[in-house]
Amino acid sequence: MSKRTPKAPGSKRTPKAPGSKRTPSASASERTALVVGGTGPTGPHVVLGLLERGYRVTILHTGRHEAAEITDLVEHIHTDPFDVDQFADALGAAEYDLAVVMYGRLREIAKVLAGRVSKFVSVGGFPVYSGWGDADALWPAGMRAPTREHDRLVSDEPPEFRVNRKVRQIAVTEQVVFAQHPTASHLRYPWIYGPGQISPREWKIVRRVLDGRERIVLPDGGTTLQGQAHSRNAAAMLLATIDGGARSAGEAYNVADEWTPTLIQWVEILAAALDHTFEMVSIPWEYAAVGHHLTLRSTPHHRLIGCDKAMYQLGYRDVINPAEGLAETARWLCDEANHPAPGSAMERSIGDRFDYEAEDRLIEAWQSAMTGADMATVAAAADPGFVDRYSAAFDDHPGAGKGWTSVSR
Repeated sequence: MSKRTPKAPGSKRTPKAPGSKRTPSASASERTALVVGGTGPTGPHVVLGLLERGYRVTILHTGRHEAAEITDLVEHIHTDPFDVDQFADALGAAEYDLAVVMYGRLREIAKVLAGRVSKFVSVGGFPVYSGWGDADALWPAGMRAPTREHDRLVSDEPPEFRVNRKVRQIAVTEQVVFAQHPTASHLRYPWIYGPGQISPREWKIVRRVLDGRERIVLPDGGTTLQGQAHSRNAAAMLLATIDGGARSAGEAYNVADEWTPTLIQWVEILAAALDHTFEMVSIPWEYAAVGHHLTLRSTPHHRLIGCDKAMYQLGYRDVINPAEGLAETARWLCDEANHPAPGSAMERSIGDRFDYEAEDRLIEAWQSAMTGADMATVAAAADPGFVDRYSAAFDDHPGAGKGWTSVSR
């Protein structure tokens, strides 16, 4: 049961709107939940899920923007979650049955809420795994695919292990969470997509469609895998940890869609949602600098996490198929009210210069090199004649073709 305190100086409480619905009705036995954040792409789904589960919800956030889906359904505390003093003052002496921390200075918030919540659920990121920030720090280079919760963490590596300072701090924050809240559940978020995402990676493809681009450079043929989760799926997994009760106590979970498209599949799904097709131009990573941003990182390695633990321990299942979720995202971004303004700071933050002239020069140079007589002759001579005997094109009847080979088709 929460203890309600007077409004702290500098903070703003917004009471629940008269006449709005609670699920169920408020009562002395009603469970209480504090959500720190709650207005980003995942937050409204989490808040609505808590309301459906009978929680009386308070969200604490800056107040700079509100989520229309939840504004009149919950109490709001407006303060700065990144300022621990303001956070503590705004919260007063309130206690909650559940705290979900999705935003703000997690390490300090965990300390402020120690002993004041029955269940603590926090959101971090999957950069905590060794090799995410520096693939060459592992041997063989690159994260294991998929990377699971029992794999190596940067917080367990020796001091000489190569790791970005910010990444190491993310990992240390996890340790602080469990030190302060031994029964906490901690979620390692990947790249989140879906309507409402602040820095939409999918805009890289949607803008090219809107600009009428017909070709796109894909490093290494677009075979890389980058972990991601639709905002609704991420919310569903967070709610699954709450529903899990004792099973999720003291556990960390990878958050991810059940399956992850390769880069080329990702492009195809987004383009098809807008009735568009690209000529996919495969160029080796070493020469495809114009497309490195599509993989989100500075090396061509996979960064794929598996959500098996939540599936088998908590019964998690995707609520939206990634193909449907990406198509939904593409169509949402087509609306001028939803996408970044070309050339804006938000667009620049996604790392794509949209320098089509440079892309075309690279494509033409590469295709010219690949169609040269020397390359064609050497490639044909080196072809070992590999046959895929399980290909639909394979036919072993006398005189029939033998399917495709590595060069000739």
